[in-house]
Amino acid sequence: MITEPGPRHMPTPTPPPVPRGHLFIISAPSGAGKSTLGRLLRRRCPELSYSVSTTTRAPRPGEADGVDYFFVDAERFRRGIEAGEWAEWAEVHGNWYGTSRAFIDASLERGRDLLLDIDVQGAAQIVERYPDAVTIFILPPSLEELRRRLEGRATDSPAAIRRRLEVAREEMACQGRYRHVVVNDRLAEALEKLVAVIRAYRPPSPAGEE
Repeated sequence: MITEPGPRHMPTPTPPPVPRGHLFIISAPSGAGKSTLGRLLRRRCPELSYSVSTTTRAPRPGEADGVDYFFVDAERFRRGIEAGEWAEWAEVHGNWYGTSRAFIDASLERGRDLLLDIDVQGAAQIVERYPDAVTIFILPPSLEELRRRLEGRATDSPAAIRRRLEVAREEMACQGRYRHVVVNDRLAEALEKLVAVIRAYRPPSPAGEE
C-alpha cells in the first residue's frame, strides 16, 4: 500500500537584515547659514531623521525646546558627561553642546538616515566613534560676508562678533577634514548642492518619485 505524503511544512523565510542607516554631519562657522540650510534640507529630504542637540545656552527668539535644542542647565549637562550620555560634547562660546549617543545608535540600527548639525569639535568626536559618517562643511563666501551676516542678525555685541569671527577662522581651516564642502553664497544653489550630496549616498527612489 502506497501512502501519499502529507503536505510539507515550508519554513518561514527569514526577512533580510535592515541596512544600517547613514549618518550625515554638517558643520559651519556661526553665521554661515548652517541652521537655515539644515532646515530646508529636511523639507526636501523628509526621510532624514534629525538629531536635536542639547545645550546650556538660552533659547533665541522663536526657538522651541525639543525642536531646535533641548535646553538644560549646566548641572544637568555635567551629569550627562559623567554618565557617558553624549556621543560628542563641547564648549562653544561659553555654552555646552552635546549629542545623544543612544539616539544615534538606535536610529542607525533601525536603518534610519540621520542628520547632525554640530560644530567642528563635535564632528571630530563623532567621526572617531562613527568613522563611516558623511561629513559636510558649509563655507561662507568670505570672512567679510560672514561679518556682515553676523552684524545683520543683531543678536551679538561687537565683542561677541569679533570672538565668533576668530573662531570662524579656526573652523574654516579645518574644512579639509570633511568629505564635502558646500559654499553658501546663494542659498538656493547651496541647498541644491547639499541635497545632491545627501542623495548620492542613498538608494535611488522608485520611478516617478523625487
